[in-house]
Amino acid sequence: MLEVRDLAKRFGAIEAVKGVSFSVGMGEVLGFLGPNGAGKTTTMRMITGFLPPTAGSALVGGHDVAREPVAVKRLIGYLPENAPAYHSMSVTGFLQFVADVRGLRGKSRATAVDGAIQKCRLETVRHQTIGTLSKGYRQRTCFAQAILHNPQVLIMDEPTDGLDPNQKHTVRTMIKEMAHEKAIIVSTHILEEVDAICTKAIIISNGRIVANGTPAQLRARSATGRLDDLFRELTLGGPNTTRTEEG
Repeated sequence: MLEVRDLAKRFGAIEAVKGVSFSVGMGEVLGFLGPNGAGKTTTMRMITGFLPPTAGSALVGGHDVAREPVAVKRLIGYLPENAPAYHSMSVTGFLQFVADVRGLRGKSRATAVDGAIQKCRLETVRHQTIGTLSKGYRQRTCFAQAILHNPQVLIMDEPTDGLDPNQKHTVRTMIKEMAHEKAIIVSTHILEEVDAICTKAIIISNGRIVANGTPAQLRARSATGRLDDLFRELTLGGPNTTRTEEG
């Protein structure tokens, strides 16, 4: 469903992403792990078409992100880090606005809005203005806009960052409930996210993939059997860390 081939991004003299390749199929949840500044967000922005790559390509449903951006955006739902929303709008009003932008009309628009509100557990606040919501409910509202058009690919950048344990549990449950019908990427630096929701994971450091496999395969690479120890070894290890492919 999603295939990334040697994707790279340079900002002047800075190489933010250095030839990243991976794929995500329908029914898979990929954890995209790395420390702050590793290149996670830049990669997400290239896949979603918000940034042009310096080199390489990304294909979504067979469509090239650079050559067919509109077709790609129809297939993608994107929840960026610190997702923006109009604080003066109600939850329902904001989702209706997003539905209009997506070209939904009439009954399809109403069904999509009501469905997203239900999936994201927003029924009790649907008439409340976004500016009065807690951070957890604001995050769920932005999650709702990402799934409003029932995308085949869902890309989320730090979806649980800053949420309390109950809010994190709710968001993770939402992701797991829709995982069977989508290809999902969750960019995060929270390692517990991997065991909670991911079927496979990538660790990126300094713009390069340094590990790629299932959670069990990654833990097996650590002498302690702990993902956090492997993460520290690979992201603090220096020049001898090498990229590995799944399997």
